Amino acid sequence: MSIKTIPHFLNGEESNGVGERTQPVFNPATGEQTGELRLADRQDLETAVANARKAAEAWGETSLAKRTAVLFRFRELVASHVDDLAQLVTAEHGKVLSDARGEIGRGLEVIEFACGIPQLLKGAYSDQASTGIDVFSYRQPVGVVAGITPFNFPVM
Repeated sequence: MSIKTIPHFLNGEESNGVGERTQPVFNPATGEQTGELRLADRQDLETAVANARKAAEAWGETSLAKRTAVLFRFRELVASHVDDLAQLVTAEHGKVLSDARGEIGRGLEVIEFACGIPQLLKGAYSDQASTGIDVFSYRQPVGVVAGITPFNFPVM
């Protein structure tokens, strides 16, 4: 079996980045090395953040209707590839296939929640919350953020 090097995904395409370090990837069920992961360095991170900021600007200028359509299409793609995704989760995380499929289902629930973006982005107004005081709230993006996600629920 050949060892595949897993690249970064930057600006919509695979990239080796500039970092030279790698880390082995093992099949947790067999202990066999199945690949190696390219590790990012600071310049790779800065490139990813710059790309994300640029994408966030364009996304923010996109109408809610179009953003919602993208999220619904994403949901349909995930739903139509449950078995493929479950196989990947099983290979990378050692979960049994039924558990991996369940995780995909929970991931779909997260996407479905995000499909409600028009409702999520609405602000609120409270007239006379206190004497002579009205309260307004509206949502604004905070910018590019990063998340360290749990390895045992990668799809969710």
